Amino acid sequence: MQKGGALRREGDRDRDPNARVDLDLKDRDSKLGDAMESLAQLEALCERLYNSQDSAERAHAENSLRCFSVNAEYIPQCQYILDNALTPYALVLASSSLLKQVTDQSLSLQLRLDIRNYLINYLATRGPELQHFVIQSLIQLLCRLTKFGWFDDDKFRDVVKDSMSFLIQATPDHYAIGLKILSQLVSEMNQPNLGLPTTHHRRIAFSFRDQSLFQIFQISLTSLQQLRNDAISSLQELALSLSLKCLSFDFVGTPIDESSEEFGTVQVPSSWKPVLEDPSTLRLLFDFYAVSQPPLSKEALECLVRLASVRRSLFTNDAARSKFLAHLMSGTKEILQNGQGLAQHDNYHEFCRLLGRFRVNYQLSELVNVEGYSDWIHLVAEFTLKSLQSWQWASSSIYYLLGLWSRLVSSVPYLKADAPSLLDEFVTEITEVFIRSRFDSVQAGILYEISENPLDNVELLQDQLDCFPQLCRFQYEASSLYILNMVDPILQAYTESAKLEASDKSKLPVIEAKLAWIVHIIAAIVKNRQCTGCSAESQEVIDAELSARVLQIIKVTDSGLHSQRYGELSKKRLDCSILTFFQNFRQSYVGDLAMNSSKMFAHLSELLGLHDHLVLLDVIVGKIGTNLKCYTDSEEVVDRTLSLFLELATGYMTGKLLLKLDTVKFIASNHTREHFPFLEDSRCSRSRTTFYYILAWLIFLEDSPVKFKSSMEPLSQVFISLESTPNAMFRNEHVKYSLIGLMRDLRGIAMATNSRRTYGLLFDWLYPTHMPLLLRSISYWADSPEVTTPLLKFMAEFVLNKAQRLTFDSSSPNGILLFREVSKLLVAYGSRILSLPNVADIYAFKYKGIWICLNILTRALAGNYVNFGVFQLYGDRALADALDIALKMTLSIPLNDMLAFQKLTKAYFAFEEVLFNNHIDFILNLDTSTFIRMVGSLESGLKGLDTNISSQCASAFDNMAAYYFNNITMGEASSSPSAVNLARHIVECPTLFPEILKTLFEIVLFEDRGNQWSLSRPMLSLILISEQIFADLKAQIMALQPAEQHQRLALCFDRLMTDVTRSLDSKNRDRFTQNLTAFRHEFRAK
Repeated sequence: MQKGGALRREGDRDRDPNARVDLDLKDRDSKLGDAMESLAQLEALCERLYNSQDSAERAHAENSLRCFSVNAEYIPQCQYILDNALTPYALVLASSSLLKQVTDQSLSLQLRLDIRNYLINYLATRGPELQHFVIQSLIQLLCRLTKFGWFDDDKFRDVVKDSMSFLIQATPDHYAIGLKILSQLVSEMNQPNLGLPTTHHRRIAFSFRDQSLFQIFQISLTSLQQLRNDAISSLQELALSLSLKCLSFDFVGTPIDESSEEFGTVQVPSSWKPVLEDPSTLRLLFDFYAVSQPPLSKEALECLVRLASVRRSLFTNDAARSKFLAHLMSGTKEILQNGQGLAQHDNYHEFCRLLGRFRVNYQLSELVNVEGYSDWIHLVAEFTLKSLQSWQWASSSIYYLLGLWSRLVSSVPYLKADAPSLLDEFVTEITEVFIRSRFDSVQAGILYEISENPLDNVELLQDQLDCFPQLCRFQYEASSLYILNMVDPILQAYTESAKLEASDKSKLPVIEAKLAWIVHIIAAIVKNRQCTGCSAESQEVIDAELSARVLQIIKVTDSGLHSQRYGELSKKRLDCSILTFFQNFRQSYVGDLAMNSSKMFAHLSELLGLHDHLVLLDVIVGKIGTNLKCYTDSEEVVDRTLSLFLELATGYMTGKLLLKLDTVKFIASNHTREHFPFLEDSRCSRSRTTFYYILAWLIFLEDSPVKFKSSMEPLSQVFISLESTPNAMFRNEHVKYSLIGLMRDLRGIAMATNSRRTYGLLFDWLYPTHMPLLLRSISYWADSPEVTTPLLKFMAEFVLNKAQRLTFDSSSPNGILLFREVSKLLVAYGSRILSLPNVADIYAFKYKGIWICLNILTRALAGNYVNFGVFQLYGDRALADALDIALKMTLSIPLNDMLAFQKLTKAYFAFEEVLFNNHIDFILNLDTSTFIRMVGSLESGLKGLDTNISSQCASAFDNMAAYYFNNITMGEASSSPSAVNLARHIVECPTLFPEILKTLFEIVLFEDRGNQWSLSRPMLSLILISEQIFADLKAQIMALQPAEQHQRLALCFDRLMTDVTRSLDSKNRDRFTQNLTAFRHEFRAK
């Protein structure tokens, strides 16, 4: 299409393609009417849309202009705006509207080609005069057209050639546009789109990789070469950014994860080999780094990071790879020698990442054989030492360097070459300087109040210290001696400070912070027991020496003055480090997976008298007990303490050992707020569930009903107190917090019951004596989510039949009695919550309680421990009342809200699946409007992206369709009320089954779901209900496809029903599922 030509609308094939569209917005746009009488008014609307500070004004403008992006009839108007508008915002509106049309609408091939050609001509003629954001919006549109039309016409794949026409023009503006097109094209091809199935995206991306990406990478290198001495830095930045995007492309469908070695290899195609083996490629980027400033220099280093990670199989042979490595080492050596650019933090950080990449892709044996290795390793060691000393500036970068040294020392045992590694000269000094730098950071942190203290993020700190143990164990005797010499004076000072007066404690925060660092370092060392420098036995002896220092710290930290400092931040950090040490020590030396460690305990016995696992466990549990007693307001310390306690309790061997300890026996008998004040602190209230889970787990290990009953005595007292509270006083704060705590405690106990025996103990304790309190509580506190949420969550856990724990004797009525309690509870809560007015935070106030109620009922209905026929047989309304109130609660929630909150969504569709599977009579006996609403919500869930919900909805549809097929289509004239009602619903809504089948076919054919098997089940049921429905749908689908495909698709549909009979037996269903899988592949094949 020539410049100035009109874009043809869909269906206007008789119009001259080169005729000017005589467009007047007032006449053409009847929907905007008086609000937009001219182009100037449209420009004013666009100005308000993008610049107005008034949200109502922006919303009005957006609503007025929405038609341009949703209706293909407005495509000529978009062209008119591009040709005639004077403001950049109007141009952005036109291009963004076209982008949405191209992404969301099925535009004809010719129209898309017309838009493409128009854009290229438009950018060539008007591009240099447009603002940057307008150019970028137009280029994004061009690249989206290219991607979506990649396999539709060869002209779309000419975009690289079209970009070259911009590059060969003399003006810098055209050159910049050409580079921007290529850069956006690479980004567009690399990113999935919502409007494109993932498999289709990968096909396009791989085709683009094979046909165009290498050419674009060569263009970027050529541009860098030409622009090396150019004064226009913006062009250099564009060319360098293009190189980086090419090297960052997702070559094999697995995005690069920079933080993981597993995915740290860049899988460039073999066709790139000549360019990457050419020394000038690396030289160009190193030279570009040397003469540029950030951000250009940083991007040059990022390119080098990618090149350093190129897969080893790319190279012709080992010699070529060694040559490449030599150039990498030479380039980094030059930077290390002159320090070029490393004063800028961005460059420094990226250079550390570049050095860190040597550990990912190269072995020590390869490095030592490179000429100049000795100078290189000396320079890297000096750079590492300087970095460690400049910890304030390089705190986030040094771990790349430690990772490099860690990988090098771990490779020493496998080094067979005669060339020395020279690591002995540096590793010990690096470990010592690292520890000193941590101490320096402590001193500075106290003086300058550093906002982000590494000790506050224990998980991140341990991840960063993962590589440090290899450095220590490389020359373990020397490193451990240094650590001991550092820790002993500090420990001595800490011991003496315990005897000081409370007023003299100014130095304690520094001492405690240094000890916390030492304990974290020892914890990391103990966790990693790889042997490199000395024997396993000698390493165990040294581990014992280091561990003994930590155990001495523990003995001191809860004595004297220190026992008054549990509210101090530095004390909390130290105790968190001790908990980390215990976790790591347990994994290596205590319990089920611990290695044989006779030397460890022999030496600990000599040093501290700790001769076996049990004695050491007593120390650990003692610290756990102390923390739970003394930390009344620190949620972090309590949570980490309970996490350690949980690991010990759930271990097969350690759990049994814990039962022998007096501390555990004390906790089991005295779990009250007087002994453990955290139980009454609202900030730690969630921890109560974990605490009682651990406690119950240990109690249940003993298999003693008497032990269980005695251990529950403190909670029995709470029950008695609450049950005896008069109604007039049941709404006070003391009752409220007692209820909250009690329900959290009961939930933890219920979670620990994993067998019929243990569940029976809990059930017999609660029913029938204490169950009335739950009903009373829900009745009085229905308007308080603080109370109802833990109560309902307990009940949801109590009715869950996990591990078949709810298995009662054949003569026992307990299952029925339990469900009656559930029904009363749900009716009490539901009837009250529905009568309350909505509040601002409706989720917390109402929806959260409703979804927990749905979970309770779903678990009870699906638990397989109640014969629900009994209720109707004996006229008991427990089941009917529970279903009625659950239905009322779900109907009170708008569908949009139902789908907006994830937990509510999951609970609702799980409930629907159970109803359609096990209680379909209840659904079918609803009035038609309610029935249609519930089925409509299932269709929304079917279309959603959550695979589990989609499968649940498919199962519900299958049960409904199978019921119709068996009772109406194939059955004789049925007098069943449910069958009559279903037939009536379908008569009143005849499009129901066709719409469901259409939705299922669209999902299977045009989306990539992981639940094809589940989706196939209702499809067969619906097809068998009516052949006419299937025939009509087949005609609709084929009408949307090109005419030349109709014959092939007709054969596909015929093969879909091959050997499928009019039956819903399992063999027939499996045959249809196999046919559907083949049908899907054949249908999607071009």
